[in-house]
Amino acid sequence: MKSRLSITVALIFAIAAVMFAPAAMVRADAASDESAGSIEQLLKSGWEVAGYSSNSDNRSTFILFKNPAQSYLVQCLAGYDVTRSPRTFENCYKLK
Repeated sequence: MKSRLSITVALIFAIAAVMFAPAAMVRADAASDESAGSIEQLLKSGWEVAGYSSNSDNRSTFILFKNPAQSYLVQCLAGYDVTRSPRTFENCYKLK
């Protein structure tokens, strides 16, 4: 039962991060060719959630995306931090 609750909480955080994240969110090394844009951009361009995992602090979640037309996956870290402005953050990058 506890693991089901953890999965539910992780999914809620991931959905909240997607819904409330502005287009210009924090990304690791945006100049890198490995950067994959934002979660919003991925979803709009046909990427699908392949899996997700919550961190132990329950404030951030890893989301794995797949696209049948691409030969790589994209991993995003999405989270919520009350000490930051904006409070939501994400970091997406390609896994080759």
